[in-house]
Amino acid sequence: MMADDFPRIELLGTQGWLVRFTDRLDDQANRAAIAYRAAVETARQQTPEAWAGVRETASSLGSVLIRFEGDRDGPQQAAQRLLGSQDWAKQPLPPRRLWTIPCSFGGTDGPQLAEAADLAGVAEAEAIDALTAQSVRVLALGFAPGMPYLGILPPAWDIPRQSGLTPKVPEGALVVAVRQFVLFGTEAPTGWRQVGRTSFGCFRQGRDRPIALSPGDEVRFQPVTAEALREAERSDPSGHGGATVTMIP
Repeated sequence: MMADDFPRIELLGTQGWLVRFTDRLDDQANRAAIAYRAAVETARQQTPEAWAGVRETASSLGSVLIRFEGDRDGPQQAAQRLLGSQDWAKQPLPPRRLWTIPCSFGGTDGPQLAEAADLAGVAEAEAIDALTAQSVRVLALGFAPGMPYLGILPPAWDIPRQSGLTPKVPEGALVVAVRQFVLFGTEAPTGWRQVGRTSFGCFRQGRDRPIALSPGDEVRFQPVTAEALREAERSDPSGHGGATVTMIP
């Protein structure tokens, strides 16, 4: 169950609602947001008249945006009824994909691995083992097209952001802070520590599916050498950098 004042629906500007499940990073609330958003999309297909005016939905770390146009009373009632129909934290996640993504850790591909490992209280080799031991969930997409926030990592990785800013990390950089990974979909500055690099293209405009990942997908990082990563990049025309994918029903 969520806290006493969650979930709740908040008006967001003049054309949106925010269905909020939490006000902090929380695994159950993220699962609830993903499950609720999937249920809204199913309901829109099954009873479009009840959701007339709703133009799009999107989930974040712990909430769901519902954007509408025109009269909001009907779809707001539908959203409220659906919200009250289940304990969304106990609902299964919708069918999703498991991505295994090659990643080169340390060295020039992960220049802050040692610093991050020290903050987590482990050696570099132990850090790599810990960060690749199990899959992490795509909690949300944001900041740049297709760019995922991934987690939730074990408590040891509740490490702070940097006090300064790294002027630029490359596309494919894997950075870590506050029990999350971010996999960079573009070259950009960051306040998080770069521990590795992939050749995974989060966004490729020419692909059938330009944004590769979806909230709820699982990702597991497979440690490889820097040379193997470059070879995977050269040999994979899809832009997925040698990643493999399977379905989770």
